[in-house]
Amino acid sequence: MTDIRVDSVSKRYGKHVVLDDINFRIKSGEVVAIIGPSGSGKSTLLRCINYLEPPNSGIIAVGDLQMDCEARPANTDLDRLRRTVGMVFQSFNLFPHLTVLRNVSLAQERVLKRPRKEADERSMELLRRVGLADKSEQYPSRCSGGQQQRIAIARALALDPKAMLFDEPTSALDPELGLEVLTVMRELAETGMTMIVVTHEMRFAENVSDRVIVMADGRIIEHGESAAIMRSPQTARTQQFLHAVRDR
Repeated sequence: MTDIRVDSVSKRYGKHVVLDDINFRIKSGEVVAIIGPSGSGKSTLLRCINYLEPPNSGIIAVGDLQMDCEARPANTDLDRLRRTVGMVFQSFNLFPHLTVLRNVSLAQERVLKRPRKEADERSMELLRRVGLADKSEQYPSRCSGGQQQRIAIARALALDPKAMLFDEPTSALDPELGLEVLTVMRELAETGMTMIVVTHEMRFAENVSDRVIVMADGRIIEHGESAAIMRSPQTARTQQFLHAVRDR
């Protein structure tokens, strides 16, 4: 089981508080969407969960691995955390000088110590899963934005994570290409992967996620079952945000 627990997590840069006492739990196999206005701390929260941004205080627990945010984590714990929790960013972050296949295989060889043949076999399996096996020998520049993001998802899955974090994975894509990525994410959710998705895709939040967390000004202002939050938000700030998003 790979439950995720965030207890009293805060993050600040100097006097600027980015995350203020964040608390939630996600059960293994759940899909949780995080929505809210720009600058509310959503992306920072994801980066704190996998320690790309070390929090200043609180507890982050993934499965049986617990991180005290006020103590310096051991490198072995960081490695274990990042193998357990995969992340897909807004930008694709693919290596432009490597083929699609090598982009997916390289981390397996470096991190998991898989032999190249085994890594390539796993990579091809994942590229088929995201519908891109025919692009394996191409370079990223020859792929569309939607294809590059699907390659990035395959690369994250190649390390066999127990949970996945998605930081607005369709924000840099036009609607048609974004739909390709959302389709892959829906299929991933259906397999039972634990997922936290920062998104501006309100249909995804309502129809695919189990729960929605709404953030504003570094805090969680509303949290509950997806349909209830999206259709009948209780706070004025959530109502204002959803009204603005749906009417633009």
